[in-house]
Amino acid sequence: MSEQRSIPQHVAIIMDGNGRWAKQHGKERYEGHIAGVESVRRVLRAAATTGVRYLTLYAFSTENWGRPVAEVEAIMELFCKSVVGEAPELVKQGIRVQIIGERDRFSERVLEMIDKIESTTLKGDRLTLVLAFNYSARREIMLAMRSIAQRVACGELNVEDINEQVLSEHLMTRDIPDPDLIIRTSGECRLSNFLLWQASYAEFYFPETLWPDFDEQEFSKALEAYAKRERRYGLVIEDSKA
Repeated sequence: MSEQRSIPQHVAIIMDGNGRWAKQHGKERYEGHIAGVESVRRVLRAAATTGVRYLTLYAFSTENWGRPVAEVEAIMELFCKSVVGEAPELVKQGIRVQIIGERDRFSERVLEMIDKIESTTLKGDRLTLVLAFNYSARREIMLAMRSIAQRVACGELNVEDINEQVLSEHLMTRDIPDPDLIIRTSGECRLSNFLLWQASYAEFYFPETLWPDFDEQEFSKALEAYAKRERRYGLVIEDSKA
């Protein structure tokens, strides 16, 4: 890959295809999630190496609670084990972990692990790994609007002062730049309630590769595709060669 290419500051990924991968390999669905953890490691290394500053992974949506209980419990257990196992390496690599999403449905153990991974990696300044866990973009926007309405009711904010920046400052991603590139693996071409507000001007990349098979080479292909895009943000870019 050419060193002259444009590097996205923030890459967000919808990690899709664990279940289909497991089925293709004659395994249980939870084994697909286990295989997906290795892809997280590979992509995290690739992102840090190439200079990406923020990597957001859609780890668990609010809709995922509707999956079989055994699968949900396996995902939660996998998260806890991963926190314990990965924390030392994340600290060593200068990677900070930040969790976005509502936490009211998590068990005490999961909450303890969330607090541990965030506090342990707090000083990481090489790359921020954002995990969207029990996350819903629609609820995020709704909660932001509710918070803004409460401020207006209390006289802290005037209605005429509400703008895009104010709304952004009330989102769970308030300290995170909007994604430049959004990747969804497995060939599906939809956002599935992920970063709806933040994705307004993101570039999209939809590889057919199932998430457990997504590696450094696949990530490199995504960055190559991004580098060829011309981001206009609704403007007309004059051709410098004309």
